[in-house]
Amino acid sequence: MTAIRVLLADDHHLVREALALLLGTEDGIEVVADVGRGDEAVDRVLAHRPDVAVLDIDMPGLDGLSAAERISAALPSCRVVIVTGHGRPGNLRRAMAAGVRGFLGKDTPGSRLAEVIRQVHDGARYIDPQLAADALAAEECPLTPRELDALRAAAGGSPVSRIARALSLSEGTVRNYLSSAVTKLGVDNRHAAVQSARDRGWL
Repeated sequence: MTAIRVLLADDHHLVREALALLLGTEDGIEVVADVGRGDEAVDRVLAHRPDVAVLDIDMPGLDGLSAAERISAALPSCRVVIVTGHGRPGNLRRAMAAGVRGFLGKDTPGSRLAEVIRQVHDGARYIDPQLAADALAAEECPLTPRELDALRAAAGGSPVSRIARALSLSEGTVRNYLSSAVTKLGVDNRHAAVQSARDRGWL
């Protein structure tokens, strides 16, 4: 039987090493690459064409959910599993929209991760039951896709002019989106809006 080829992406080297060692003891699973950045994960997926990519959410370069979106678009045959220490309901919703097939917390036993990898490889989906229950009980995001785009672009402290260029919008339109997001989230400024949206898992 051909082994399931897995890519690991986590910015903590010790975590990656531990997962690689653990999965290396599992029959029928082979770790073909491990990286510490989200943008590297996308590049390595395209280079190695693994069957399953296991991604952390919080990584430099590109967060795990954005990496998942790019991987799903560029290589649909690669199943994506998100492993996170931040199981916010909004993150789960974004993950499902990005085509993620597995979503579980970092407190999950290693043997369970191997089972999930096999499940998603076979075409099934796995979502941590507690995270799924939290997502159902959580409030809906009140922000429009364009308001979320504007907040993401503003997250690094970029001026409105740069955000406008990045989103191909006028500066006035960007200001309107940011102002609307601030109002909807009940905060004082766009920086607080970015943090509020992140805390809820919407960014």
